[in-house]
Amino acid sequence: MFKNSNKPLFRNLLENVRNCELCIDDLPHGPRPVLQVHPDARILIAGQAPGSCVHETGVPFDDPSGDRLREWMGISRDIFYDEKSIATLPMGFCYPGRRKSGDLPPLKRCADTWRDQLMGTLTNL
Repeated sequence: MFKNSNKPLFRNLLENVRNCELCIDDLPHGPRPVLQVHPDARILIAGQAPGSCVHETGVPFDDPSGDRLREWMGISRDIFYDEKSIATLPMGFCYPGRRKSGDLPPLKRCADTWRDQLMGTLTNL
């Protein structure tokens, strides 16, 4: 679908995702899409949705679960956050809020609207 030579279209898609407000009325903390993608990425880490810590920083896996993930993978933060090496693409891009026993599930609208388009840019996985 996408080729690495089509980077202007990729940049436009990424800008649209990062400015997305489709779920503004359903997000108690407002939209803040958090993802890391680049057409050159070789590894994809799929997740559910960012938690409250990640919502605050805007950095994927910038929380204790990210620390455990990087330790498990045996890589540094520098390698993990090199978007040309590793993509992080959750099912929901914004923090969905909390319920009594943890975070709410990711909203489906992100995956339905953006996931296939973004996956089409990741041609080097």
